[in-house]
Amino acid sequence: MTTATTTPASAPASVAGMTQRYYRRFTGIERVMHAALMLTFVGCALSGLPLIYSDQAWARTLARLLGGFEGAGLIHRICAFVMIVVFVSHVVLVFWKALAGGRLKSVFWGPDSMVPQPQDAFDLWNNFKWFVGRGPQPKFDRWTYWEKFDYWAVFWGMFIIGGSGLLLWFPLFFAKFLPGWMFNIAALIHGEEALLAVGFIFTFHFFNGHVRPAKFPMDTVIFTGRISEREMKEERLVEYERLARDGRLAAKEAAPPTAESQWFGWVVGGAALLLGIVAILLIVYSVFT
Repeated sequence: MTTATTTPASAPASVAGMTQRYYRRFTGIERVMHAALMLTFVGCALSGLPLIYSDQAWARTLARLLGGFEGAGLIHRICAFVMIVVFVSHVVLVFWKALAGGRLKSVFWGPDSMVPQPQDAFDLWNNFKWFVGRGPQPKFDRWTYWEKFDYWAVFWGMFIIGGSGLLLWFPLFFAKFLPGWMFNIAALIHGEEALLAVGFIFTFHFFNGHVRPAKFPMDTVIFTGRISEREMKEERLVEYERLARDGRLAAKEAAPPTAESQWFGWVVGGAALLLGIVAILLIVYSVFT
């Protein structure tokens, strides 16, 4: 893809001698929130693993790099605080935009909703049939079923991991009205669910976003906020045809992604991918040694 910084939003970009248009997929605030969520998640993972596997030599080395176990704990809490702020801000923003625009129903139903729809079940079944060569690859709308699963996994993690983490962060406050055994359960839940989240994000989510053949070696759309017309037709044909049919496709047109935004995606996304792979290897090593 070529890049430009002065191309008007309505003007197509030229790619290999062909006309190429781009469409807005993510707003600026959505991109910033995703970047903050991604960085804080990696921070929580790298600072939390030495505490879980404190008996491992690599954990002590990593803890020293983070300023000791106390330093790792501080980094863990800072990242957790920022993550909670981002999560709450996202929920507030979703409902504020929906209420301000009189589109509250769209939060729970329709092609723009992240709530699972009946069509997602059909897409899941048809995609499995395609995996085994028993049917054509399904065409998707704005959100795929696996993207919705990833989205709601964050809610589960914030309530289960975040809730148990708050109990461990402020034990004196919660001990005023909770029995002591609750903190033992919270410590167990926090560590086990965190490992589950790290394992899922650094394998399935990273695979879907970066490693699968259609996206290898990296999908930078979340960093640039723009998707090419070719990608949109290949990956989200239902959305493309729906917007064209409703006369709203032209309003989605945007300038091609800048070189700076693409490099940001490659550097930040690549660093997160590399650190995620390292974290998975350390977990697997610790489990089997």
